[in-house]
Amino acid sequence: MKTEFSLAQLADPDIAEADKILRACVHCGFCTATCPTYVLLGDELDSPRGRIYLIKEMLEKDKPPTKEVVKHIDRCLSCLACMTTCPSGVNYMHLVDQARVRIERDFSRPLPERALRAILAWVLPRPKLFRAGMILARLGRPFAALLPTPKAAATPSLSRRIKAMLALAPTRLPAPGPQGGSVFPAIGERRARVALLQGCAQQVLAPRINQAAINLLTRHGVEVVLVKDEQCCGALTHHLGRDDDALARARANVTVWQREAEQGGLDAILMTTSGCGTVVKDYGFMLREDREFAAPAAQISALAKDITEYLGGIDLAPSTQQGDVTIAYHSACSLQHGQKITLLPKELLSKSGFVVKDVPESHLCCGSAGTYNILQPDIASRLRDRKVANIATVKPDMIAAGNIGCMVQIAGGTSVPVVHTIELLDWATGGPKPELRGRGLN
Repeated sequence: MKTEFSLAQLADPDIAEADKILRACVHCGFCTATCPTYVLLGDELDSPRGRIYLIKEMLEKDKPPTKEVVKHIDRCLSCLACMTTCPSGVNYMHLVDQARVRIERDFSRPLPERALRAILAWVLPRPKLFRAGMILARLGRPFAALLPTPKAAATPSLSRRIKAMLALAPTRLPAPGPQGGSVFPAIGERRARVALLQGCAQQVLAPRINQAAINLLTRHGVEVVLVKDEQCCGALTHHLGRDDDALARARANVTVWQREAEQGGLDAILMTTSGCGTVVKDYGFMLREDREFAAPAAQISALAKDITEYLGGIDLAPSTQQGDVTIAYHSACSLQHGQKITLLPKELLSKSGFVVKDVPESHLCCGSAGTYNILQPDIASRLRDRKVANIATVKPDMIAAGNIGCMVQIAGGTSVPVVHTIELLDWATGGPKPELRGRGLN
């Protein structure tokens, strides 16, 4: 794709990066076939190729984004399926991230929407606030029916978004899990030492996931540490275009993880939430222009691994499963498209004795995408229903996924229990059977 940035514009490292990305695009349109919003809406501007044109024009002209540009960028899930399909290696992720930062900086949204986004950016990355918010949402759920139900619109109304937010709230919350600073010694001879990302939403909604990871790792000779003063990975605010907040969190995490590595040694930093893993693996790029943090961030990104990625290098204990439990494996977008981890989780489950079934249209997003199912609830609901219908065709006993957002989203549309991959692997190697929950992980 031909670009026309001035030399002055190209002096900006972000514009120089955008120029490189845009020039890689050859207009082939392969991305349209795998883009969830294009598949649903059929609008070229709701495809990666269409959005690339909009972003190119916005950046080249260096003018505030228009309502039309914002509408179509807001509809992007950042599922990154387009990057898997693209034969030219266009890094759409970095391009749309830059567009979101520009929109956040230069576009004035209506006051109710600004307020909602500010609340999400403030509450979700802070577990104590998020827990309080979930309790309030649970109390508010019975009153959701009293809110007006407007017709579907290009931009969902505030009441529609509040309804979506209340619908996602669980009817009960589990007790908090272990806190930062906790160390779980290896059982038997120690073969490795790892840090386990605590997460923000996950430690409130499902601390059992990290507990299963701790159980399995320590059982196999791996010491696990929950690093003190660790923060949210920054993914939530990063995808809202609030890069100052996201980069501050990245720097804070690089600092504490580097300190832990120097003091106690770390063989890896493990993630049980693939959305977090995709961002942490990108810290090196995000902080590339920071003289103080560029090198340490790259080192941290190199240590970051999805939990299944790490377990692939460990000989797990013989399975106690007899091959009579059928699992529909949902491949989270952040795992299959963002981190290019596709076969490994299924192989681990199969080797552990489960019957693993692929889900039709497995490349299409379930509609969770961070805060997307709150900010774009109508599209998100359609994608969830499509995903659940595809899962139903394989008639599973359970659904496995590697991302808490996907788990909550899918569970909201099915009575089939939804569990994390690590819970099944823990169960197969001597741990407890996962607590089976249906709709909403309640």
